[in-house]
Amino acid sequence: MKLQKKGFVLAAGLLFALNVQAKQAFCVFDVAGKAGDAYALMKDYALEAKKWGADLDVKVYNDERVATEDFKAKRCDGVAISGLRGRQFNSFTGSIDAPGALPSLSSAIKFLQFLSRPQFAKEMIRNDYEVVGLIPIGAAYIFVNDRSINTVAKAAGKKIAVLDFDQSQKEMVQKMGAQPVTTDILSAGPKFNNGQVDIIAAPAVAFKPLELYRGLGTKGAIYRFPLAQITGNLIIHKDRFPEGYGQKSRLYVASQLPRATQIIGKLEKDIPAKYWLNVPKEDHLGYIKLMREARIDLMKSGRFDKRVLGLMKKIRCSEDPQSFECPLNDE
Repeated sequence: MKLQKKGFVLAAGLLFALNVQAKQAFCVFDVAGKAGDAYALMKDYALEAKKWGADLDVKVYNDERVATEDFKAKRCDGVAISGLRGRQFNSFTGSIDAPGALPSLSSAIKFLQFLSRPQFAKEMIRNDYEVVGLIPIGAAYIFVNDRSINTVAKAAGKKIAVLDFDQSQKEMVQKMGAQPVTTDILSAGPKFNNGQVDIIAAPAVAFKPLELYRGLGTKGAIYRFPLAQITGNLIIHKDRFPEGYGQKSRLYVASQLPRATQIIGKLEKDIPAKYWLNVPKEDHLGYIKLMREARIDLMKSGRFDKRVLGLMKKIRCSEDPQSFECPLNDE
């Protein structure tokens, strides 16, 4: 009888363990903390995730590096970070943020929805990591502390902030004849604001949290010419989530992307008009060629995936079939 009773207790305990799932810690980088849009969107995402068999505990970080390191150490089961930092986990999705690859927010949304289809599911998995969502963050614009810096030639010798984990940015700045100053997302703002750097590239979402208006002062400007379309990645440790979670998540996130248009549009409109300057149309082609050369160089060095660059080129050429690059086959 004692053995039977002991066996019953063990069996009951096993059934309880199988039916009660521990929460998955999902760590979210949001420069604005709990007041930010990324955190708010992830709270909504957590409600949907229950339908896919996951119970998420959303934790917000205002330091992307710490969130990423906690994810690597498996203190986070999932993480929401920029595509630039997410490149270390998946070079396929990490190639989306290539300079000039997606000329508009609408083209970025179209491409992210395209990649969320089941046919790309295998590309979302690298070892233990799976990208379960691709989110647009907005265009990276050039912020200068002096609006007289209005050409690449005038940027020569100037100090430009580059992310410390992205060697490709440093190489691009050096090719321009400018001086790269390594930084991270949090310290880029203070360095620009106190004059340690003359130029930074940032999306509108960073304007208020990093107080970039301080660095712009009375002489600075934001050039309304997208350097790149910045994305966010939702990445998980695949073995800590239910089977099939990844594709369900990607499709849900893709369905929510039109919301991003409204959020990003409002963020850009909220920046005072006095800061915005347009790049003269006659200069557009020169910048487009410069970014194209940078993409190709980075592709040849293995930093960008040629397949992804080729797919994004198809989007650009569908929007502008007369572009000089469309007949070319080097991307």
